[in-house]
Amino acid sequence: MTQNSSEAPVHGGCQCGAVRYRITGPLRNPHICHCRMCQKAFGSFFAPLVAAPREAFAVTRGDLAFFMSSDQAERGFCRDCGTPLTFAYVTSDHIAVSIGSLDEPNAVIPRNQYGTEARVAYFSELPGLPGEETGSDDPNQLAEIAASNHQHPDHETEHWRPHLGAHAKS
Repeated sequence: MTQNSSEAPVHGGCQCGAVRYRITGPLRNPHICHCRMCQKAFGSFFAPLVAAPREAFAVTRGDLAFFMSSDQAERGFCRDCGTPLTFAYVTSDHIAVSIGSLDEPNAVIPRNQYGTEARVAYFSELPGLPGEETGSDDPNQLAEIAASNHQHPDHETEHWRPHLGAHAKS
């Protein structure tokens, strides 16, 4: 999907549920960015992003924290769990959200790549790596993860207060 053509609201949020958002306008320009700033901001090989008009974006729970990665751009994230959520040029009338933070990330397919000068050299080899499902080497692993899961579900909740585990750090 390259844009939210039905105009139905799109929802998303951070991993812990402290920040939730809604987009009521069209989604456009789904892409991945390989630039070094995006690699650092996401702690990954690239940043998957999709844009929407700023007036169509609203935080519905909590508050975004911001980091100005340059004088031109701000990156919004959850101050509690660190999930990268938004990217925007400060003078733009659009804001981009991280595709992975959407409740339905499979509905938004990247259609372009930016910052390819910084793409890691082995990126094209990644699809050829062997893979396995979570818990394939330990049948109890999925049950243990599910029993101690602190992640917000991929849908709206009236209330959410994550139950922090014994290993949570302040």
